[in-house]
Amino acid sequence: MREPLRTPVTDPSAWRSGGFARDQSWVYTLSAAELSELDQAVNHCIAQNLECYRFTKKDFPLPKLGRKIEQILKELEDGRGFALLRGIQPDKYDDDTLYRLYWGLGTHFGEPITQNNRGEKIVEIQDRGVAYGPGVRGYSTNARLMPHSDASDLVALFCVRPAFKGGESCIASGMTIFNELLAHNPEYLEPLECGFHHNMRGEGVSGDPNETTENAIPVFSYYQNRLSCHFNRRLILEGIEKRGKPISPLAGSAIEHVNELALRDDIRFDMEFQAGDIQLLNNHIIVHSRFDFVDQEDPALQRRLLRLWTNVPNGRPLAPEYADRTNNGPRRGMAVLEKYSET
Repeated sequence: MREPLRTPVTDPSAWRSGGFARDQSWVYTLSAAELSELDQAVNHCIAQNLECYRFTKKDFPLPKLGRKIEQILKELEDGRGFALLRGIQPDKYDDDTLYRLYWGLGTHFGEPITQNNRGEKIVEIQDRGVAYGPGVRGYSTNARLMPHSDASDLVALFCVRPAFKGGESCIASGMTIFNELLAHNPEYLEPLECGFHHNMRGEGVSGDPNETTENAIPVFSYYQNRLSCHFNRRLILEGIEKRGKPISPLAGSAIEHVNELALRDDIRFDMEFQAGDIQLLNNHIIVHSRFDFVDQEDPALQRRLLRLWTNVPNGRPLAPEYADRTNNGPRRGMAVLEKYSET
């Protein structure tokens, strides 16, 4: 294992929740001119018959907003690791136009990657009336979701409609969690840095429901002077069970404590989504979770989010054992099964 970090992270990525409710500098409200640019770009795609997923950044020009997005990307990488775009009015658009608009924006966030073995690059986050449990992805339920990271540089969540009640997004800094462990439980760092094999949930290259990650993915990875964090308690514990190799009591306690820290009031920051909000998170800095929610009975009024995973061009260097979290190669999205790639 490489030489680990044993000094606190002191840059802006190591934040605590106090003050963010009053400090709105993480919210970027789009101006009328920037919203007009979005409309012009999406109308250009429609006029040119450019379908969603079939066009690139150069086909979706954003002269002014593009510069703002570049500033936000810098904040996501070198600052706090999270931001919120506000001001889009989803009700203005039909679904086809809304998807084009979001895809076009996503090409400015980075390179969109696949999120499941069906090859989806925009995923609908909506309660489908199923119970959260084995074989069920949390985003298809209304259940509370525990702190986790996604398998991409950035995750973007576009709120088309918020829930009737609940569903707040909760985020925490992995750097602050590291600092807490360094100060109070340094014995937990070594097992977390050695990492764990995650359950692939049948979304791996084989499609086998028992497939786990080939790599033991570190929770904390220090590489080329950058600390990165990747955590998912559920996938770690399921991976341990599927591999049939028990971990030490110390490692088990370390996993539980990371989860507890990510939910602690002075560390966790909760935000409520408004219709049109786009939350942007750096998955190497931020772990995110969600409160459970209650929906309206009318399906047309129920909570609906659209999720994108993107990789940032010239993003931070990642250690090889950390970078491949999908068994599909470093920084690659989920492998697409042959039966879906043919459709």
